[in-house]
Amino acid sequence: MNRTFIRRCCDRAANIFLFCVAFALAAAAAAVAFFIIKKGAGALSWEFLSEPPRDGMMSGGVFTPLVGTVQLVLLSTGIALPIGVTTGLYFADYAGDSRALSLIRVAIRSLAGVPSVIFGLFGLSLFVVFMGFGSCLLSASLTLACLSLPLIVTASEQAFLAVPQDYRDASYALGATKCQTIFKIVLPSAAPTIITGAILAVGRAAGETAPIMFTGAAFFAPEAAKGLFSQVMALPYHIYVLATSATNREAAEPIEYGAIVVLMALVFGSCAVAAAARAKLLERSGR
Repeated sequence: MNRTFIRRCCDRAANIFLFCVAFALAAAAAAVAFFIIKKGAGALSWEFLSEPPRDGMMSGGVFTPLVGTVQLVLLSTGIALPIGVTTGLYFADYAGDSRALSLIRVAIRSLAGVPSVIFGLFGLSLFVVFMGFGSCLLSASLTLACLSLPLIVTASEQAFLAVPQDYRDASYALGATKCQTIFKIVLPSAAPTIITGAILAVGRAAGETAPIMFTGAAFFAPEAAKGLFSQVMALPYHIYVLATSATNREAAEPIEYGAIVVLMALVFGSCAVAAAARAKLLERSGR
């Protein structure tokens, strides 16, 4: 009886502690969001979203950086997602277990913790200088794709491993080939978890400054990038420029916080769309 009572007390104490930690984190995030929205809400308007920066970025809006951020996110995700999912599939269903592959897996997961500035210098050396792309949208997108790959590969591998082996065996028993089993059974079952990894990758790519400032982000561009080899403005770098190089702090501050609000809305909006797609896939699969 005493042991049961002690266990219940410990369980209740653990629940209360975890609830308090979660509440504190949520409250801190809400406080930061409230502060930023309060500072930047006054700058938000249709003109702010539809006009490019003017007068040394001390007036106008964020249309050019906003379009540039969308271009970077779409292109980098379009590059990283197929490669990451294919790599995760290879590790889960084809590679097997060996010491070399274990080292490769550890290396890929370690890359997720590498500072983003290292990826920026890597992209500068490889894409800008060695491959000769120059500072452009393509170089910045490839660098962000490299930044996103470890998250997508790890999430994809775990998603494929989580699909029960019975699903595969039942498909083989019905005469399906391995390729048919993967595309008809395994991939649809793993898709919700893969989308979760993609959400994390999109959120990180959209908010990074260091990788793009070395590889393609422009201090100022009069219009959005019209090709892969054009320089591009991006909201994270635009915010960095306003925070560190503004000649008139009073004029720059509302634009700076307004740009932060727009960036937050862009990230949350893309994550919400992906989360809705994930929920729909889970509903279809009956999970």
